[in-house]
Amino acid sequence: MLILQRRVGERVVVSGGVEITVTAVTRRGVRLAVSAPPGVSVLRGEVHDAIAHANTQAARCRNDVLEVELLDGEELGAEDSFQSEAALDKENA
Repeated sequence: MLILQRRVGERVVVSGGVEITVTAVTRRGVRLAVSAPPGVSVLRGEVHDAIAHANTQAARCRNDVLEVELLDGEELGAEDSFQSEAALDKENA
C-alpha cells in the first residue's frame, strides 16, 4: 500500500489514465475528485465489496440451478450435462 500526503489541488495519477485530486479537507473528511477514461469504473470501496458479495452469491445460486436430479436419483452436475450434450452431438453427427 502506498501512503501519500497531498494538499488541496494536488493530484495522484494512477496507471490507465486515472487521476485523483484532493478538492477539500474538512473536519468531516477529505473530498476527492476522480477522473477516469470512459471504460474504467470508479466505485467507493463499500459499493465494490457489496457488488463482489452479490456476484459470489449469484454464482452459488447458479451452481445449485445447474445440478439436475435424474429419475434414478443420481445427480447430474454441470460438467456431466456438458459431456452428455457433447455425446449427443457426436451421435447426431
